[in-house]
Amino acid sequence: MLLNLTKKKILNSTLLSTTLTVSLSMSFMLPAHAQTSQEKGLSIAQEADKRDLGFGDITSDMEMILRDRHGEEAKRVMHNKTLEQGDDGDKSLIVFDSPKDVKGTAFLSFTHKATTDDQWLFLPALKRVKRISSSNKSGPFMGSEFAFEDISSQEIEKYTYNFLRDETIDGRAYLVVERDPVDPKSGYSKQIVWLDSDEYRAWKVESYDRKNELLKTLTVSQYQQYLGQYWRANKWEMVNHQTGKSTVLNFSQYKFGNGFTDRDFSKNSLARAK
Repeated sequence: MLLNLTKKKILNSTLLSTTLTVSLSMSFMLPAHAQTSQEKGLSIAQEADKRDLGFGDITSDMEMILRDRHGEEAKRVMHNKTLEQGDDGDKSLIVFDSPKDVKGTAFLSFTHKATTDDQWLFLPALKRVKRISSSNKSGPFMGSEFAFEDISSQEIEKYTYNFLRDETIDGRAYLVVERDPVDPKSGYSKQIVWLDSDEYRAWKVESYDRKNELLKTLTVSQYQQYLGQYWRANKWEMVNHQTGKSTVLNFSQYKFGNGFTDRDFSKNSLARAK
């Protein structure tokens, strides 16, 4: 009987060992957790954001070209500066240099991750600072096809995401992601973004109005890399499909490491901004 018990123990031990070995082998054969389209869309947005972290501050010159539906053009010259915030959205200031009728106009934006952005516009003709209300964020920025909400930094928390597909255009591989604004006062119901799969740079953004009809398309081009890490585009073109108007922003003279502080982005100093 002792021999039989010993044999039974050995047999049970062998079966347990075999079962564990088979289970472990099968576990390695099982696919990893498959991401949902929402999880993948969010992870793409997070990767794009992560690659641009740590730039500190930046300045650039800007040329704005306004085109009406007949092709007539008007030009404006501006300069802007941006200060990265570690725990919130960026702060930015745009000052108009010409023509004379808009010279001295200054736009200040404090982007927030979880709350409505704070934005102010200084109008020299009126000699006063006007706060942009949340209900006006979808309005045109200085008569352009860019809305006030387009000018703010695009924080991850402002949207929910959905990965749509991989797409190749002219030999470049893209990740196509839908992002839906969280803010119910946004002028957009959704945006479709094309990001290249190598550097996670946005090359095209289709924006749909609250009726879910295509409103505008932003095309971004002429990227250059700075400090071996940060990509900035020299040209943004926004086309309004419903009005036939368009606006081009040409950027130049990017400069990093200017030593800005929060004091350089003060609402009280808007009238003296240069």
